[in-house]
Amino acid sequence: MGGLTVVKALQKILPNESIIYFGDTARVPYGNKSQNLIQEYGKEITEFLINKGAKIVIVACNTASALALPLLKKTYDIPIIGVIEPGAEKAYAVTKSKTIGIIGTLATIQSEAYEKELLTLDDSIDTKGMACPLFVPLVEEGWLEGDVPIQIAETYLSELITNKMDTLILGCTHYPLLIPVLENVIGDRICIVDSAETTAKYASDLLKELRLLTDSATEGGSEYYVTDLPVRFKRVARRFLGREIDHVFPVHLS
Repeated sequence: MGGLTVVKALQKILPNESIIYFGDTARVPYGNKSQNLIQEYGKEITEFLINKGAKIVIVACNTASALALPLLKKTYDIPIIGVIEPGAEKAYAVTKSKTIGIIGTLATIQSEAYEKELLTLDDSIDTKGMACPLFVPLVEEGWLEGDVPIQIAETYLSELITNKMDTLILGCTHYPLLIPVLENVIGDRICIVDSAETTAKYASDLLKELRLLTDSATEGGSEYYVTDLPVRFKRVARRFLGREIDHVFPVHLS
């Protein structure tokens, strides 16, 4: 579901491109699964998208980006990008104190993927990660305001935020929907890096570099495929995209 925040950002920055979205609703959450299993899922989904004619694949999930992206890039010739490199580059560009916080699923935080990426940019960067497992169900159930999400955010972030920290990476594509809650808790001193927006910009730049941008002058279409519960997906997608989607197609991957 979280990948829909990337879809929304892509549709804003690349309105004429067509998007094929695959949501693995039967097998989520990925955050508590092994690397081998996530890599297996990633290969199945990538092959599905390539067979649908994709010219570029975005792994719009932090957990899958952390644990499966390197293998996918080695396995397939098509350009494949994740959300971690763009998010890390943006965070490094905006931090002044070189002290950066990262929040995400347990698997993403344990992988230290953002920390490793940031250290390739500057080995003096100081990072601290915090797994926030309750944020995903909050978003999917629509608990985006009120005392409950604020109390949960305060509990997580009180252990993370330091006086020196000036940048916070949202290391899960669900989390952009919680930005108002997070801003309420951390104030305006800390810059929030939305990996969905940074990934859309990264994809746009890559398409231009590879000369793969569409030459169509009309608005691109979108197709949505899920492995389970298409009706629920449509309902939750409305929350992510801010609009209704027409059709969601169920698929089965062996």
